[in-house]
Amino acid sequence: MPYRRLPNTDQARLRALKTAQSKGAQLPPMELAFSQKSLFDIKAFVPQYEQAIQQYQFSRDRQAKFGKSLSEHFKLSRMYLSHFLQVVNMAITRGELKPDVRSFYGLDRETKAIPDINTEQQLLEWGKKVIQGEDKRMSQGGSRVFNPTIAMVKMRFEKFQENYDFHKDLLKTSQKMHEKVTQERETADQLIVKIWNEVEATFNNLEPDHKRKKASEYGVVYIYRPSEKEPPE
Repeated sequence: MPYRRLPNTDQARLRALKTAQSKGAQLPPMELAFSQKSLFDIKAFVPQYEQAIQQYQFSRDRQAKFGKSLSEHFKLSRMYLSHFLQVVNMAITRGELKPDVRSFYGLDRETKAIPDINTEQQLLEWGKKVIQGEDKRMSQGGSRVFNPTIAMVKMRFEKFQENYDFHKDLLKTSQKMHEKVTQERETADQLIVKIWNEVEATFNNLEPDHKRKKASEYGVVYIYRPSEKEPPE
């Protein structure tokens, strides 16, 4: 015996609601298999549900688009920061700078290791440390580091930070839109169950196969179990 299956995606929910709404537009009230109250609820709900889905998808698309931009700025900023510290280490090796300068950047004066900068949070942390440390070193009369200069490092870092903050705002917006769609889904499911129950109750006096056929015209979905063979149309 096939069983009724409720839609489990937003598009399937919309399709079920619009099918019922279409029947409401085609038939006079006395011939409609569900109540006028339910039809009114559909007409009021579908536009706001559809708008919430579109807004969420638009937000996700923007998030994905700027996510790619953020990734590129992250790679560039990390490269410039890493190269700057490598140049500092080479200047120390050549005796042009003293090992003590590493302490300006929050590094151990005796280590030549470049700190891990593999995540956005690590880049934010070390970018600020190195830029502020270099500004402090220069204010105390330190000699300038070239290829890259701290100005180039700072420019790349600020671009990354700008994109990071913007992407973070997009994530918050997407989360809000997702929560809104989730709430709308609950309402959609309740409305679909109500309509389908009314439709099945209207056709309850018919033979099971005929009842399912009539209910299917209103968007009710029936699924055959794997062990069952669906009859030919």
